[in-house]
Amino acid sequence: MPKKIVLAYSGGLDTSAIIPWLLEHQPGCEVIAVVGDVGQGAGELAGVEDKALASGASSCIVRDLREEFLTQYVFPTLAAGAVYEGRYLLGTSMARPILAKAQAEVAIEVGADAVAHGCTGKGNDQVRFESVYATMIPHIEVIAPWRIWNLRSREDLLDYLALKGVPTTASREKIYSRDRNIWHISHEGGALESPWNPAPDDIWTWTTDPAEAPDAPGEVTISFRSAVPVALDGERLGPVALLEKLNELGAVHGVGRIDIIENRLVGMKSRGCYETPGGTILLTALQALEELILDRSTRRLKAELALDFAQLVYDGQWFTPARSAVSAAVESIARPLTGDVVVRLYKGTATAIRRRSPNALYSEEFATFGADTVYDHAHSEGFVRLFSLPSRIRAMSASRQVAARAPQPRAASMTQEAAT
Repeated sequence: MPKKIVLAYSGGLDTSAIIPWLLEHQPGCEVIAVVGDVGQGAGELAGVEDKALASGASSCIVRDLREEFLTQYVFPTLAAGAVYEGRYLLGTSMARPILAKAQAEVAIEVGADAVAHGCTGKGNDQVRFESVYATMIPHIEVIAPWRIWNLRSREDLLDYLALKGVPTTASREKIYSRDRNIWHISHEGGALESPWNPAPDDIWTWTTDPAEAPDAPGEVTISFRSAVPVALDGERLGPVALLEKLNELGAVHGVGRIDIIENRLVGMKSRGCYETPGGTILLTALQALEELILDRSTRRLKAELALDFAQLVYDGQWFTPARSAVSAAVESIARPLTGDVVVRLYKGTATAIRRRSPNALYSEEFATFGADTVYDHAHSEGFVRLFSLPSRIRAMSASRQVAARAPQPRAASMTQEAAT
């Protein structure tokens, strides 16, 4: 029976109930809560240490992971152009590996016998957390209360906390499950569980309704160095400050809302609404820069890698050789992606309207419809004939086959007719 358990703690209803539950079902154990700050905001983190201690934890360790989250997880995923099933920008998926990593590091530091998390048995997060444990602390015991306890609803959890005398700010009226970090906020549950229901207005907590966004568009210039955003409107900013500013701009203009039904790793479909204002702007800008710089074959390869990268991240395979290999290829492709892009924000849309780069393959001299001295139109005839050569050969071969199948005159019959 473990004596020292490190819990991935958020301060929400689930993990608040897990602490007294562990103390009850693992007599004599010590529970250490670990909180990773990935940009949840002051509202969620306020008083989180006091909450953990009031729930029965022996200590609560809070680690600021925001910059590491962006530079080591978000920006590499952005550079890959990874978007799950064409729409989801992987906000929760990217955050879980770094949270589990911080928890595992604390477990090693304090000599824990076990780690615990509040992920349900229906979701993807249990895989993401436990895959990290398997990589970093493979021999440690993993306790997942949602898979074994008899608490099955929000009401059960609230009743349990009341029974244990543990204070909570959670209420029975909350109907949505939300996850927030500096990259996005997700919403699930409640009316969203029926795909026929439109997303209620009260689901959105970050971005302005596009219909009520400013009538005048906004513009922002984003500067990239090897696919990493480094400045806004000519001002160099650190990664946290840069994304926070983009989030603010995007939210005002209603940018970054999606309502999707996605395929979970565990096999079921789920519906979620996501708000990713700054991330949507960055992805739009970087894609515009790629159009300017990357040749056709490289862009096609990158699109294939993006699909693989998105799947690996969604499935919790961050700390795997496969993800490292894909990242190495992405880093090579991203090396020349340096330049500036102007993105226009207007009533829920983000549109790249200007772009420039010292590494651009686009050339006005080559692309112009006017007179130029670098392209001889007569040269294209040979190119077109060679490019279409397989089609020409196929057509000629088909003609020969048709001719071979055509009826031939019968020589014997003609001789008899002549004799008669």
